[in-house]
Amino acid sequence: MSRRNFYPICLLVVFGAVVMAQQPPPAPPAQLPPVTFKVEINYVEVDAVVTDAAGNFVSDLKPSDFQIFEDGKPQKVSAFSLINIPIERAETPLFAREPIEPDVRSNDRQFDGRLYVIALDDLHTHPLRSVRVKQAAKQFIERRLGANDLAAVVHLSGRANAAQDFTNNRRLLVAAVDKFLGRKIPSATLGRIDEYYRLRDLREPGERINDPNDFERGYQARQTLSSVKSLAEWMSGIRGRRKAIVLISEGIDYDIYDIFNARDATTIMEEARDVIAAATRGNVSIYGVDPRGLTSLGDEAIEIQSLPDDTSLGLGPQSLLNEVRLSQDSLRVLSDETGGFAVVNTNDFVDAFDRIVRDNSSYYLLGYYPTNERRDGRFRRIEVRLSRPGLAVRARKGYVAPRGRPSTPPALAAGSNDASTAIREVLNNPLPVSGLSLSVFAAPFKGVAPNASVAVTVEASGADLKFTEKDGKFVNSVELSMIAVDADGKSKGGDGATLNMGLKPDTYQRVSTGGVRMISRLNLPPGRYQLRVAGRETGAGKAGMVVYDLEVPDFSKAPLSMSGVVLTSTSAGQVMTTRPDESFKDVLPGPPTTRRDFDRSETVGLFAEVYDNEGAKPHQVDIATTVRAEGGTSVFQHREERASSELGGARGGYGYTAQFPLKDMRPGLYVLRVEARSRLRSDDPVARETVFRVR
Repeated sequence: MSRRNFYPICLLVVFGAVVMAQQPPPAPPAQLPPVTFKVEINYVEVDAVVTDAAGNFVSDLKPSDFQIFEDGKPQKVSAFSLINIPIERAETPLFAREPIEPDVRSNDRQFDGRLYVIALDDLHTHPLRSVRVKQAAKQFIERRLGANDLAAVVHLSGRANAAQDFTNNRRLLVAAVDKFLGRKIPSATLGRIDEYYRLRDLREPGERINDPNDFERGYQARQTLSSVKSLAEWMSGIRGRRKAIVLISEGIDYDIYDIFNARDATTIMEEARDVIAAATRGNVSIYGVDPRGLTSLGDEAIEIQSLPDDTSLGLGPQSLLNEVRLSQDSLRVLSDETGGFAVVNTNDFVDAFDRIVRDNSSYYLLGYYPTNERRDGRFRRIEVRLSRPGLAVRARKGYVAPRGRPSTPPALAAGSNDASTAIREVLNNPLPVSGLSLSVFAAPFKGVAPNASVAVTVEASGADLKFTEKDGKFVNSVELSMIAVDADGKSKGGDGATLNMGLKPDTYQRVSTGGVRMISRLNLPPGRYQLRVAGRETGAGKAGMVVYDLEVPDFSKAPLSMSGVVLTSTSAGQVMTTRPDESFKDVLPGPPTTRRDFDRSETVGLFAEVYDNEGAKPHQVDIATTVRAEGGTSVFQHREERASSELGGARGGYGYTAQFPLKDMRPGLYVLRVEARSRLRSDDPVARETVFRVR
């Protein structure tokens, strides 16, 4: 199986390996280190959990309290950080049942959460137990994923279009989980029993009955292990944070101990060792979760109609139990050897999931360059010692050194053909990059079929721009570039621009305060995308990147649908705009903005389009805007009645605008809702909601 088919969206194509620095910088104990994506073969990171006699985490240690030994030889600790990640909850208005998804994404805050890849092993899950996998994965996502965490969902059979790349959007993660369907082949015991009855009149007494699905069972075992190995190898490039693979699987059901009759036993054992080697090299912990809970393979046992008369074959309930033990052992080995733990023989995942979160929340991160640089593929034993008495330390016991020459995954070209190397490197990072603060908003509108026209607004913070004064002008340049990647990991378009600035003092003050803005249009067919928007300014060399989850509707299918809702405000014109979008000039009092916090002195304007595909029938459509305060009180309402006779042209929609002043609104959180309802239908209206704050 190729990596291209395995990784969702960017786990291979966009998340190419990029060397961001030559050496990981040390960080003070009380500060989270920056997360970077590097390929440094000779760099080793070790997580260390230190507890006192009562089992409580000890958080006041210094670099001098630690010693690292590799194969008995002391190593110089070149990076040291205390990782103590809080669990943050999404900001939710009091009247809302669930958090309202933000329509703007930014990188103004350095990523400081946990990293999870939820690996769903469809090749080793019975189809009838698919719902248990979904329940376990959803429980982890909905109850254990913090607002500051990032998670990805991967189907190990290689269904890229069913997966979800790194995001903290729970809805998208759950949607990827809902696509799961187990594909496990029948139990080896059941297969051998069926084979026994098929050959009963042809076989010699005492003749062994082999597994008729041995070839396919071995292939699926190799594919699952190869997929997990590829994941671990890719995640090894992420530095500065512990990485966790939550492997939800019934375990490898191949009998690796029967080397004489199971043709792939030796190969599968080698593949398992390779998985462990890749994970330990990359400081990736695997947590194997058996969704069956307390089980005796009842789903399989009920399929046994009768047992063979030849008891020497050992086919029956005990052989089914042996399969359970064998598969769970595989989860235990992969987990224990990589610093995680296995969750087996339990119907309650609450405590186990809590422990996974604790494991990835509080620990010391130690980094060193080993004195032994040989790439000989041998196991290197690691020992972490403490100089302070009375404390216990738990860390991984070693890693397997790489073998052969290192390989560099291909990088994805940026959307603009002349994008600089620096921008390309930033775009190829797997996680948002802080440095140059960017904020991004994308609104899909109906375009020329079959594409939609997506208006993308990007704003770069003026506070991050370092100007140089030359001949009475303030000089700097900002390069912005974006790419859109679909669910199969293919680039579907992009855009870019460079703003070269030589500003007079008054304009310089304006840009330093408000920043700069770029508005682009991307023509994209309906589907699920990830926008990757990067920027770099030359004054201080600051660069940043934002990841934006985008869903483009098919506006031609639904009877009634709505575009994105574009906002502007009184202060939006203070931001210098390169390449303004002419289509907004006649419908908005100012340029689109990514801001979602406003001063009470401002007025907010909005624009949206409502698409009506039932124009042949005379009717009315009601469009309304409501603004509600924290307690659910309505503080602004605006309603319009539109007639189908207004429809005309290819767009087949109603343009809708509204404005509301903020002067009478108290400081706090508000929800803006724009909805449309056709009087031809009594079903739910189409609507978009946006959260904003009044200062």
